[in-house]
Amino acid sequence: MRGADHDRLRLRQPTRRLTRDEAYICNTVKCRPPGNRNPEPDELAACAPFLAAQLAVIQPKVILSLGSVATQALLGTKEPIGKLRGRIHPYGSAVLIPTFHPAFLLRNPGPEYRRMAWEDLKLAKREYDRRRTK
Repeated sequence: MRGADHDRLRLRQPTRRLTRDEAYICNTVKCRPPGNRNPEPDELAACAPFLAAQLAVIQPKVILSLGSVATQALLGTKEPIGKLRGRIHPYGSAVLIPTFHPAFLLRNPGPEYRRMAWEDLKLAKREYDRRRTK
């Protein structure tokens, strides 16, 4: 994630920033599909073992998935992001909290989506703080 998408995400971080030791960014695919299109199922499947290995090493407490592609790939569902976001999903020993991709927020700048994304980030922060103290 770069440029405006990254800036949009930085603006939405809850008040206490995470340190680099507390946060890790990874992608469901390890190379950008041509034309910046969404990855095909076989591309996601080819990269899944690498993502699983990363997560196994990192052992995250909370996973914040950005957008429908990442969320659907991680949860193994076709359910739309609008129905998945706003709640906690079990994911191994971690929990997964879906939210909108920053690019979606840039294309849909209205206050409704920003508010929902902010609520998702606050949920992820609360859950992280709760699990961090265990």
